[in-house]
Amino acid sequence: MTVRTIQYRPRKLIKPYHNRKERFAIIVAHRRFGKTVAAINDLIKDALTIRRPNVRVAYIAPYYRQAKAIAWDYLLEYTRDIEGVEYNVAELRADFPNGSRFRLFGADNPDSLRGLYFDHVVLDEPADFPHRAWPTVIRPSLADRKGRATFIGTPKGKNQFYDTFVAAKNDPNWLSLMLKSSETGILDDDELKEAKKAMGEDRFEQEFECSFEAAIQGAYYAPELKLAAQENRIRIVPYDPSVGVTTAWDLGIGDSTAIWMAQFVAQEVRLIDYYENSGVGLDHYAKELSSRGYHYSEHILPHDVQVKELGTGKSRLETLHNLGLNDITIAPKLSVDDGIQAARSLLARCWFDGEKCERGIEALRQYRREFDEKLKTWRGKPLHDWTSHGSDAFRYLAVGKKEQKNWGEPIRRNLQGIA
Repeated sequence: MTVRTIQYRPRKLIKPYHNRKERFAIIVAHRRFGKTVAAINDLIKDALTIRRPNVRVAYIAPYYRQAKAIAWDYLLEYTRDIEGVEYNVAELRADFPNGSRFRLFGADNPDSLRGLYFDHVVLDEPADFPHRAWPTVIRPSLADRKGRATFIGTPKGKNQFYDTFVAAKNDPNWLSLMLKSSETGILDDDELKEAKKAMGEDRFEQEFECSFEAAIQGAYYAPELKLAAQENRIRIVPYDPSVGVTTAWDLGIGDSTAIWMAQFVAQEVRLIDYYENSGVGLDHYAKELSSRGYHYSEHILPHDVQVKELGTGKSRLETLHNLGLNDITIAPKLSVDDGIQAARSLLARCWFDGEKCERGIEALRQYRREFDEKLKTWRGKPLHDWTSHGSDAFRYLAVGKKEQKNWGEPIRRNLQGIA
């Protein structure tokens, strides 16, 4: 195979990535740094140089259409001087003459990755991936070949990308890089000033200074959760066995299912627990709830739980009844906007267990409107990503809960002295 010079010149600050010995890498970089170009070329390099048969490398974006829009042109551009490369547009695939293969995927269909193996994968903006994609699908695909993985992205609050970055800094198997616009020198000062003026301080800090702490722009519930933290309503919230527990579900089909567990006491709502999983049946969730030892008084589910499935001829409502879940309430079918307003009102009365509900709280904090990158404006609908499941379940809690009266003592009284 004859290879001409590939027209890629890595920036100085990214060279530690290309020269790394670590198996895993995470790159937190500002917008317009060129992290996707760098990652694509690292995959191409491995496809050409790894000395084993049938090398497989992959680029994975949050959505398949994004993979095509973002990476396909780069793949074509940087492989055009490699003789004998064959392209399959339908599968977003490039086959190299040495038997290696480079494919693009979307994490919106993680099951399409099952059964495959990879020598190197790049996860672009993994904060927007389904929570199960990396640990249950992508990571196992590296095992038998001891494949490598690269995480690249820009902060969007504290989520799985943030957790990976924090953990990587103390792990010798990981290379971690943070590349801020104020330090790379790629964008001049005038451009950065204009960007800050146009975007606002918080979004600029997030997008260009790689801040995981900056407020999420377009977030629906950020002010309410900030107030809850200021008022110390995110803390230890114990279960009161004299009060029934209400659950609220967002049921996923090939996606995550999220469940909030709450106790309504006088005018207060105690969020005592949260659970989320995917790829398992309803029997799993029934067992999970039973294992917690709570006394359940009501289960709030979305209206589509009544739809009969083609395979069984039964609805999931019937299945849940057969699993012993009774006292089921179907949440009213309101518009998403009306549901969000109801959730905002409910949040003013909520106390959260900060440990047991950590993932659910973070989902609420980061739940945000979709942003149109082309038009540079917010769309009138929520972005569908990992935050949607917990946020939708909370919305069903807000619109579906029947008011209860005077169950137990108010939390302001019986939480005295609890840190």
